[in-house]
Amino acid sequence: MGYECRVNEQNPPATVRVFIALAPPDPAKEELAQELRPLYGTHPHVRWNRVEDWHITLAFLGELPARTVPLLRPPLADLAAAHRSPRLSLHGGGTFDERVAWSGIAGDLDALHLLAADVRSVVKGCGVTLEDRPLRPHLTLARVRRGDHTSAAEIAARLDGFRGHAWHAERLHLVGSNAGRGQEQIRYRDIEAWPLGGTRSVEG
Repeated sequence: MGYECRVNEQNPPATVRVFIALAPPDPAKEELAQELRPLYGTHPHVRWNRVEDWHITLAFLGELPARTVPLLRPPLADLAAAHRSPRLSLHGGGTFDERVAWSGIAGDLDALHLLAADVRSVVKGCGVTLEDRPLRPHLTLARVRRGDHTSAAEIAARLDGFRGHAWHAERLHLVGSNAGRGQEQIRYRDIEAWPLGGTRSVEG
């Protein structure tokens, strides 16, 4: 997609930490939260992600000049309108490097990978450099302290038999976060969200 939205990097303004994602609907999140609830009490020192912040990252853009963000909106809106909604479910669990526990994603993964590839193409067309890392669809649940070699695996093991009900991803989300900015809890906010196959945006 040939969008002309290059960024002038002279005198860069303040930055914002940005990614593009899908989010499960509330019933799917509640279903998974119900499965995890006993672990909230047995693992109080784990840094649990807030349920309302659960998301499936399609492209991580990192710290961007704040003026770049408006340039991403038109091509991402067009992209969302052109893509059908993938049918997905939360499925099982795993860990990254013994420190991050996650829930896996099942369902129409071909459509999910195609959407992610198109998102990354649009972002690169706007002059944003991305790491060429393969998409590993997942939903991050918790991070553990250094030296804790068991908690993440215990959380993942709890989800071994978990199979959530299927749902359709409703919107493509452009999200800002405070991750990496001190010791406070990570928080996310929608900068804007576009219905997949729809016409109307939802601004944060």
